Amino acid sequence: MAHKVIEPAGWAKAKGYANGVLSKSGTLYVGGQIGWTKDQVFESHDFIGQMEQALSNISDVVLAAGGAITDVTRLTWYVTDKQEYLARQSEVGAVYRKVFGRHFPAMTMVVVAGLVEDEALLEIEATAEIS
Repeated sequence: MAHKVIEPAGWAKAKGYANGVLSKSGTLYVGGQIGWTKDQVFESHDFIGQMEQALSNISDVVLAAGGAITDVTRLTWYVTDKQEYLARQSEVGAVYRKVFGRHFPAMTMVVVAGLVEDEALLEIEATAEIS
C-alpha cells in the first residue's frame, strides 16, 4: 500500500476527504483543520478559540499517525480576518505555545474571503515527517 489514511479514534467520519494521509516514506499530510471538535461542532465562535481547536485537531492527527508535534515541518494558515489576527498577536502566540510549545515549523499565512464551513474563521493544514 502506498499510503495510509489517518483518522483519530472517536472522530466523526470525514465525508469526501481524509483528515490525514501518511505516505510510505513517512510524510504525513494533514488536511485543513478548522475550529470544530471531533464531533464536527463549533464550540467557539471566536478566532482564538477556533485557532486553539484547529491546532489541537492537527496534534490529534499527528499523534494518531504515531508522531509528535515536533514532527510537524509546515503549517499553512488560511484566515478570514487579517485585522483580527494582527490585533490579537499576543493571544495568538500564547495559544500557539499552549498546543505546539516552542516548536515553530515553516509557516505560511493566507488571507481568504471565506471558507467552506460558514462558521469557520480559519483553517490550518500541516505536513509532518513521521520517523
